[in-house]
Amino acid sequence: MATIGNDYLSLIDLYKRENKFGNLTPVIEALNILNPLGEDAVYVECNQGKEHLNTIRTGLPAVTWGKLYQGIPNSKSTTAQVTDTTGFVEGRSQVDERLLRLSKNPGAVRMSEAQPFLESIAQDVQTNFFYSDTATTPERFKGLGARYNVRTNPNVVHGGGAGSDNTSIWFVTWGERQTSLLYPEGTAAGVDRIDRGSQQVADDDGNYYFAKVEEFRQHIGVSTGDWRFNSRICNIDVSDAVAGSVDLYGLMTSAYYKLQGRKNRKIQNGGMISQGRTVIYMNTTILEVLDRLATNAGSSDNFIRLKTTEIEGREIKTWRGLPIRETDGLINAEALVPAT
Repeated sequence: MATIGNDYLSLIDLYKRENKFGNLTPVIEALNILNPLGEDAVYVECNQGKEHLNTIRTGLPAVTWGKLYQGIPNSKSTTAQVTDTTGFVEGRSQVDERLLRLSKNPGAVRMSEAQPFLESIAQDVQTNFFYSDTATTPERFKGLGARYNVRTNPNVVHGGGAGSDNTSIWFVTWGERQTSLLYPEGTAAGVDRIDRGSQQVADDDGNYYFAKVEEFRQHIGVSTGDWRFNSRICNIDVSDAVAGSVDLYGLMTSAYYKLQGRKNRKIQNGGMISQGRTVIYMNTTILEVLDRLATNAGSSDNFIRLKTTEIEGREIKTWRGLPIRETDGLINAEALVPAT
């Protein structure tokens, strides 16, 4: 027989969350990891049910120098259509009603159990944002890694790694015309918490009891309307970076100059052209290396350093004015991105 406490909220779990007076105490979420996507992402409703169709400009019309008494040849731009899909991630919680009756605040107990489900979904979405590929996991969505997956892509920078301990740094521009997270038409963005009420459920021996049941579900996908607004530094050898033999700032400069959105933000027809908001994503290991390199740079060096800003009590690092988000969704064991 399986141990109930491994899958369900147990009496021991309840006592860990309450003090001697039976009041709920704060949970230290030791397993939580950083999830920055929610701070920056732009959400867009799908325009075709559970799918989203983008029409992307692939070529400009031809123009010509004119001559007197000669006509103007016809021309047109070219476009391509790309369809992005969504998937859904979900979880289910059930808490024995007898356990809830032992608590002075059963609603707070259920909320305490709901919070880690929300965190787990957020972490899973974050990982899939970078690594999911519908070619191998068709029930999910196509993440960024599957779109910037060869070094011939003009917005991919090769970090020089050739081993098995590789990671990436991403420059992602959020905007309706750039990169966005999708949700199906007629639904709402974010996680649905669905209260299924009191249900009769069976234990591992087939015996029944009553439990309060909840489900948690998020429908989500990714759209990159204009791929030129993102860039990826791939194949960063982590051990070499830690040893100081990788020019991370040089690689970041190369990736920065590949971004379409950095070029201008001009006024046109009385309104601002939306260029989105660019954010840099990297994991803790690489951010620590960058911070150390910036700290060790001499004051006389021509060195673009990380800058630290405190916003509402939080430390935010920036580079060239772009915020840096620390994410454990980027691993240190990425497969090598091939040349073609």
